[in-house]
Amino acid sequence: MTKTVTSPYDVAEHLRTPEEMAAYLEASMEEADGDAAFIAKALGDIARARGMAQVACDAGLSRESLYKALSGDRNPSLDTVLRVVGALGLKLRAEAVSGPEAIEPGASARR
Repeated sequence: MTKTVTSPYDVAEHLRTPEEMAAYLEASMEEADGDAAFIAKALGDIARARGMAQVACDAGLSRESLYKALSGDRNPSLDTVLRVVGALGLKLRAEAVSGPEAIEPGASARR
């Protein structure tokens, strides 16, 4: 029987353009289902594709703290997320939800 040789898949190797990075972040946010660590991991993938040292410098963070914040093991602060998103040249957007997912006016935002 022939053995199949595999290698680890690293999404950072495939994120080459700002448009690909934005699409990856958007898809990750849709899949996250409220999991901040999942989104942080996606930002970490994008930061590695761009160059972690440069992103850390542009975000005003140390490289080590950036690796920790975007490891997927933690929930980084909103301040950190916004600084990293800005350093990556990306923008977060809000969109109104319609249909069964929408929150009724006056209803609590917590589920």
